Amino acid sequence: MNGKEIADGIRSCVEGEVRNDEATLIANSTDASLFSVRPAVVVAPKNEKEACSLVSYIAEVRTKGTACSLTARSAGTDMSGGPLTESIVVSFTEHFNAVGEVQGDSVEVAPGVYYRDFEKVTLAKGRLLPSYPASRDLCTVGGMVNNNSGGERSLVYGKTANFVEVLSVVLRDGKVHQFKKITLAELEEKKKETGLGGEIYKKMHELIRSNAALIKKAKPKVSKNSAGYALWDVLDEESGTFDLTRLLVGSQGTLGLTTSIRFRLVQPKAFRRMLVISLKNLDHLPDIIERVLRFHPETFESYDNHTFRVAMKFLPSILRRVLRGNLIIAGLHLIPAAWSIITGGLPALVLLVEFTDDDEAVASKQAKEAEAALADLPIRTRVTGSTAEANAFLTIRRESFDLLRKHVRGMRTAPFIDDFVVPPAVLHEFFPKLHTILESAKFVYTITGHVGDGNFHIIPLMPIHDPRLATLIPDIGGKVYDLVLAYGGSITGEHNDGLIRTPYLEQQFGKEVCALFRQTKEIFDPDTLFNPGKKVDGSLSYALSHLS
Repeated sequence: MNGKEIADGIRSCVEGEVRNDEATLIANSTDASLFSVRPAVVVAPKNEKEACSLVSYIAEVRTKGTACSLTARSAGTDMSGGPLTESIVVSFTEHFNAVGEVQGDSVEVAPGVYYRDFEKVTLAKGRLLPSYPASRDLCTVGGMVNNNSGGERSLVYGKTANFVEVLSVVLRDGKVHQFKKITLAELEEKKKETGLGGEIYKKMHELIRSNAALIKKAKPKVSKNSAGYALWDVLDEESGTFDLTRLLVGSQGTLGLTTSIRFRLVQPKAFRRMLVISLKNLDHLPDIIERVLRFHPETFESYDNHTFRVAMKFLPSILRRVLRGNLIIAGLHLIPAAWSIITGGLPALVLLVEFTDDDEAVASKQAKEAEAALADLPIRTRVTGSTAEANAFLTIRRESFDLLRKHVRGMRTAPFIDDFVVPPAVLHEFFPKLHTILESAKFVYTITGHVGDGNFHIIPLMPIHDPRLATLIPDIGGKVYDLVLAYGGSITGEHNDGLIRTPYLEQQFGKEVCALFRQTKEIFDPDTLFNPGKKVDGSLSYALSHLS
């Protein structure tokens, strides 16, 4: 069956949009990654029932020899190529956009809801989902779940997996299954159930129990990881619980289609004060991180001089898009903030350290004490006077990648070493070695990231048609990941595997653990119905052949 025949067949069971026109296919062939993969069809099911019908239909078609699959997509802000496919894109932003009533610290929401809209609803009730990424104005909550996203507040709160209470997922049988944390006694009852749900609980428990030592050893020792399937987080012997949401969150839609999410929310602190640190070089960065972390900040972010230059050049664009056109009020904070950074010369790196509390005096005191602890170092520091001023500094950090992607003329962002994590304690040894590798490539690169977690986003900037890219990715990528793993890190803290990093999972975890990942995929999806080539069976040659 060709794309038209598949589309016609899908229309027989789905009332939602089924498109295979040129404009739609082009729009869905890219995300925020390096890649371009043209799908055959884009489907937007209207509701959960249609999502079930779609899965059942495609499963049936496959039994007749037609090679097709389903890949979930929402906003397309993924930096790994996770939602790219040559087959069928299942788009959730058109119809899966309902937000339920906030009930205490919990709310149910559909995966196609944009985080920016979701946050308005939760903040109206004094609650927040704190695992939002820097792309908070662009991404959806479904994408956050599929990638197990994290961001500026993950230093204290952790990533999205920490806040998922219940997931509704359409599995390969075309039925909706609910997953949540259960007791071991409840697990035994689940294993007795007939049908796919009982089979999955039985087989996953056996896989995890039989390989407990190997899985425990494989768990990354850093605070953030989105590489592989999180087998190590499912069974908690101490609390006596078994939680398959921990496996499904971050699985990039390779195990099923998520149709509903119940999140746990937090009550954000009322007051924030930010310590802004400007560095002329990175010589003292490890020492600064160590000293600042003693004061337990809520966020600890960074961006470099390349990012800052672009931000200043396109300041009006930032103000219009991010701050919704309120140029006068926004300018009162953002323009002075920018000026304070460049006073004394453009810094190599800017660090943003945020302290929060329900008592304004306490937040201010924490920031000033952290500033005092750095007084002997050759750096510039400043403590903000208000939450609005702190937001002005964070705007540049949050917008950094989108700024680079859209506004650097004749250059392209090349995110392929964009999300590694190393323990902050080893940065004094790690950074000089990293710098040597990057300098050998002779490209301009930017550094942003979540400094407190040791999670850095290195984004090379290269000429749009630079023929070196296909060679540099395996060369520099392999060397950087070797270095990251030598220091006990992870190849991805929050951006996940996708096309770009799935081929490196064996480098991080080894053959035995990757075999467990493959068994996990086979338990949920033995016929590779969902998002093939991600998490298991990734091919670097395939990825490189689809550079955009």
